[in-house]
Amino acid sequence: ERRLMDVRLGELPAWLATCDLSPQGLLGGVRKAWNSYYDKYINVKRGGPAGISMLLAGYCLLSYGWNYQHIKCHRWRKYH
Repeated sequence: ERRLMDVRLGELPAWLATCDLSPQGLLGGVRKAWNSYYDKYINVKRGGPAGISMLLAGYCLLSYGWNYQHIKCHRWRKYH
């Protein structure tokens, strides 16, 4: 099993064809990605606030993206 970063651009379709795209396989991929993120940024001996702040910043950007249409409509409304 090769990681995505080890796959060359020409080999990408063949690599995608070997991936497990079932719901259980996708859930396993998400779990593996979360464990990798957790081990790299949060569960370290001398960790700082970087892992948590990255997670919080990602949530803020995602929340803004979800609410962008609503925010855009309020920008032009007059409050008087």
